[in-house]
Amino acid sequence: MFLRWQQWNRRARFVLWVIALIGVAAALPLGAVRMDMEKSSKQIEYVFDYRDIIEVAEKQPRPQIFLAEKLAMLKEAGIATMAVYESSLKELQISGRLTYYSSRDAALLQGKFEPLGQNFTYILFNGPEEEEKIGPIVREAFDRSDAAYSNWSYGGRNGIVVEIPIAEAIMKTLDFDPMSLETIHDAGFGILPRLSDRIKPYDEAATEALLAKLNGYGVNRVLFDGDKVKGASDQATDKSLDKFGELLKKYDMGVAAIENLKKPQQGINKLAYITNYNVVRLYSLSENDGMTMEPEAIADRFLLAAKDRNIRMFFINGTVVSNTDKAKIVNSLDRLSEAMSGKQGIVAKLADAGFTPGTPKAFDYDPPSWSKPVRAVVAVAAVALIALLIGAFIPGVYIPVFAIGLLGSAALYKLNSSVMEQGLALGAAIAAPTLGLVWVMNRIYSRTVGDRRVVGGASWSIGRSKLGQAAPQPGAVYENTSRMKWVFPALSTGRRFGLALNWFIVATLISLMAVPIVFGLLSNITYNLVLEQFRGVSLLHLAPIALVAVYVLLYNGQLSIGKLKPLLSKPITLTWIILAGVIGIIGYYYLSRTGNGGQVTSLELVIRHFLESNFGVRPRFKEFLLAHPLLLLGLFLSLRYRAAWLLVIVGSIGQLSMVDTFAHLHTPLYISTIRVLLGLGTGLIIGCILIVAWQLVEGALRKWAPAIVRKFTES
Repeated sequence: MFLRWQQWNRRARFVLWVIALIGVAAALPLGAVRMDMEKSSKQIEYVFDYRDIIEVAEKQPRPQIFLAEKLAMLKEAGIATMAVYESSLKELQISGRLTYYSSRDAALLQGKFEPLGQNFTYILFNGPEEEEKIGPIVREAFDRSDAAYSNWSYGGRNGIVVEIPIAEAIMKTLDFDPMSLETIHDAGFGILPRLSDRIKPYDEAATEALLAKLNGYGVNRVLFDGDKVKGASDQATDKSLDKFGELLKKYDMGVAAIENLKKPQQGINKLAYITNYNVVRLYSLSENDGMTMEPEAIADRFLLAAKDRNIRMFFINGTVVSNTDKAKIVNSLDRLSEAMSGKQGIVAKLADAGFTPGTPKAFDYDPPSWSKPVRAVVAVAAVALIALLIGAFIPGVYIPVFAIGLLGSAALYKLNSSVMEQGLALGAAIAAPTLGLVWVMNRIYSRTVGDRRVVGGASWSIGRSKLGQAAPQPGAVYENTSRMKWVFPALSTGRRFGLALNWFIVATLISLMAVPIVFGLLSNITYNLVLEQFRGVSLLHLAPIALVAVYVLLYNGQLSIGKLKPLLSKPITLTWIILAGVIGIIGYYYLSRTGNGGQVTSLELVIRHFLESNFGVRPRFKEFLLAHPLLLLGLFLSLRYRAAWLLVIVGSIGQLSMVDTFAHLHTPLYISTIRVLLGLGTGLIIGCILIVAWQLVEGALRKWAPAIVRKFTES
């Protein structure tokens, strides 16, 4: 019975590999669909924060003249759109629309004593036009909050007295400043309104009137201010988010999603779904970066964002600071204009790369009818890869693990399909690189496990064969045991290199099996727009390394508990503690380098710039400078030095990193493909250089220090 189960298990292993390969092939058309989608939007829109310009102008001797000059300058530099916010009394005062006073200041203004027991807000409009256009939005704001107010005038100017303190009055959210909208439109700019969810409760009629007015200015996309999209707060009681989404569709308006927020704006996913994913990703250049970064560095950052992260809108912030050394007020507007314009400026650099200025449109997302059944095939393939991984460590469980995986995935799909897809994608991403290096270690074990003898004056290494298998070499030596063994002659340098290169290629192909599985399962546009993110990146960066380490250290083709017992029985020494600390520091640094938040050195920035300038895409440092070369070197040395097996563990970083590159789902597929191929090619070249260097060093040591070579050979 046991022998029959082993036979079924071996057959199941073969079938699982076939299923995995079928899933890989099935996922490729989904990749082609995604690549077509990624090509459907190439235009870039440059947006400037109009509020920042107003704040800079307010600190100038002649604000209105300064404003007109800077608007013309920015338009010539390539800025096409101005972002405007819902107003407040403070912003309207900075813009020169009105002036507000406390009860005390109003009394002083009129030459009167401060009224006792009164803390009101006095507002004066700065002229008849301001009273006509700004007055209605001010009164509407106080009507919404049920604040009592009455008319007031002074010095020939009309205004109102609001019976609330200034501290409360300036917190009220007002409608967009109509005079600013007119100024921006007349200057030839588009308008990007920043809507908030601070006006409560949600008023559908007022919102439709607002969108109709904005539509008259040519607005085709909105951006949100704050941590919620408009209508999010009242969604549970009033379905306000659904109503707002339908209004956006009615007026053919999309939304902009801000990149790298600590927390996505509440309701943005729901709104994206309602608007049929009429979403464009937006990158914001901070005030500090706009003031301190060199123009060339800003251009490089924008190009990388457009090319690697599907950014189609760039939001530029200006600022004004006091320079005590020059005793002047300085601003970043001229500096940013310089960065935008010229042959090496942002606009020209991105246009040369195929990202022309214009009105960006949403990606064409229309999944074909066959995508759902194909993704089901890919999901089964992911389960097969996970079962193969578990079976590599626990013999005889391929069939039950695969069956449990299918049932569990089906149940999880009913509960939450997104969690199921991400879980299977993560499992496949961990399994494939691990299986690739498990396969490599089995090849190494088959050639090195056993005793080492000298036969006929040559060095021979005893390896294992299956029972009843003929010896491959004449004169092979057999031991009188239940399992026959033979001996192999020491391999030549060329043969060792050929085996190492072959093993590297096969392991890489096995690792890359996870790539179509990942992008096949996660082919929804929500991942491309980063409305959803692939979870478990840290686990992906650690699990294959740990699993490969376990296999290298504790397996010789099968689990070797005998290796574990003496290791656990050894006393803890200072050396072990130091070694654990060093490994911990390296691990922490390795994890800190993962993700978008990782820090890089100045030398790496120089190398990155060189690679970007010459290749357009830079391979990952940990792949081509570390993991790939050391894996090739380790495979070359592993047939002679057992200590070189540790390099296979280091090499697992490169194998998992290739898969992780494609797990960045907002990066276009062709960019990820080029990045991985460049990393492999460069890594192999560096690995070959390391092998040549090792041969030279080893030759010198054999001649001048043979005892050292003998010690490592015996290890």
